[in-house]
Amino acid sequence: MELRDLTIQTAHIAVEAGRHALQDQINPHDLRNQMQADSDARFVSEIDDRLIRYCRTKIEAADPCDGFWEEEGSDRKPGGHYWCLGHIDGSINYVRNMAEWTITISLFEVDQAGKPRPILGIVHSPVLGLTYMAAEGQGAIRVRRTTVGDKREKIMPSTTSSLKGSVVSFGMSYFPRESERALKTVAQLAGRPADIKRVGPTSLDLCRVADGSYDAYFEPMLHSWDIPAVSAGAIVVREAQGRLSQWNGEPVSWEHNNDLVASNGLITEDLFQYLR
Repeated sequence: MELRDLTIQTAHIAVEAGRHALQDQINPHDLRNQMQADSDARFVSEIDDRLIRYCRTKIEAADPCDGFWEEEGSDRKPGGHYWCLGHIDGSINYVRNMAEWTITISLFEVDQAGKPRPILGIVHSPVLGLTYMAAEGQGAIRVRRTTVGDKREKIMPSTTSSLKGSVVSFGMSYFPRESERALKTVAQLAGRPADIKRVGPTSLDLCRVADGSYDAYFEPMLHSWDIPAVSAGAIVVREAQGRLSQWNGEPVSWEHNNDLVASNGLITEDLFQYLR
């Protein structure tokens, strides 16, 4: 199947999965019984399992490629293509009945040197009525749900050329030392951007850089469990002609932890002096 057609078909799968998840979110439930000591949500975990089973079944029927990212591990073969299915990105938002959570799906290609890169990404926000989709060489598209039907539009980053007057978003870890780095960076930036936002989740923040809502986004120490969300958002940023890298300017590594920064490409150098 052509990559463009596969992207559209995968987006339909994500939208349908999001419809099921949204129905569960709006059903009455008791928040007091959902939180474990480690801040994970039992309620979301059960839904996550069902969502992944649903998406996996649909993808296997459409085009299973060479398997699934999380199963293959070091056995991923050069030239192979592997689906990466994420849990709900923004699980705390989901449990607390907030709007900012997403369903993410990405497809990795492994080059002949064994290095993977995402070539297809879907980020779907059921509550906000937004679906971002991108495929390598095809550009990035945002589909907005409106009262007169879905509106499809090509997206691109902002043209803000300096930190002054910009809008920057950031993410934080659950781990104290990692979150301390984020807060120190925010403190150093204070007074330079017009606004610094903390909304999340990662996949949606990346897409908001891609469509120009934010001028930049940064977060320290994204882990292996963040790969589904980051990879789906990363291809959207890349195909929208934004810039994505680690804080030291190196390319994102899909096999290690990353300090991530995404921007419109015009204010990255300004940001680096604070991130480094």
